[in-house]
Amino acid sequence: MTNLIAPPTARPVTPLGILTQKLEAIVQEVNQHQDLPADLVAEINQAWQLAAGIDPYLEECTTEESVALAVLAKITAIEAWGERFTAGATVRPLEQEMLSGHIEGQTLKMFVHMTKAQRVLEIGMFTGYSALAMAEALPADGVLVACEVDPYAAEVAKTAFGQSPHGAKIRVELGAALATLEKLAATGETFDLVFIDADKKEYIAYFQMLLDTSLLAPQGFICVDNTLLQGEVYLPAEQRSVNGQAIAEFNHTVALDPRVEQVLLPLRDGLTIIRRV
Repeated sequence: MTNLIAPPTARPVTPLGILTQKLEAIVQEVNQHQDLPADLVAEINQAWQLAAGIDPYLEECTTEESVALAVLAKITAIEAWGERFTAGATVRPLEQEMLSGHIEGQTLKMFVHMTKAQRVLEIGMFTGYSALAMAEALPADGVLVACEVDPYAAEVAKTAFGQSPHGAKIRVELGAALATLEKLAATGETFDLVFIDADKKEYIAYFQMLLDTSLLAPQGFICVDNTLLQGEVYLPAEQRSVNGQAIAEFNHTVALDPRVEQVLLPLRDGLTIIRRV
């Protein structure tokens, strides 16, 4: 099955995607200059080929997404998200690139299998791709609670869940993530696996709440998306956006917290795996 996550015109939103785009522009420029040393041109072309080939090869070697996930990815890709950003409707502009996608979806699904999680919490659902991918790995009596602040995105997700045999495992909580977390903690809910992919400026608050309450099970894991934030976290500080600075501060906070150990994987836009010590 062909992966239908994004049309060819989708902008690059990962360090590798941005690097590949820049290398392609350099290749096009150097190939127009006949006076450059042939060895230099060959090296630059090979650098571009190495970067450009990684994502397609990962797609080829990773288990195909389910039909339900492929359909949801296509629906998300063709939606006019720019027209959905209206005052009061959401706290952030929505865009197709917010979709976790095939490789990350299958990674999260594998994590659910590996940890044998029965209860999963997703902070930031968007149209539900990652939620549905993880739900596919949950046992029949498993539960996934998905938090989403945007009503329209939540409705797109609910429609997709209704078309999948695994959708019944998912419970959508609509509202601001921190308020939802407080409600879940107050009612004593706990989770084996938590996936964070919401407001970047609140990542530290999510992290602290998970550790300071019973939301994260004693042997639970936290997966955090976008922890490379388009490479901004390791570029000079003056080149960072507000979100880039927020993620840099989050990464620093996690690295210094003695209660956890973590690994940052260069998957898509960065995926950090955290566990209590």
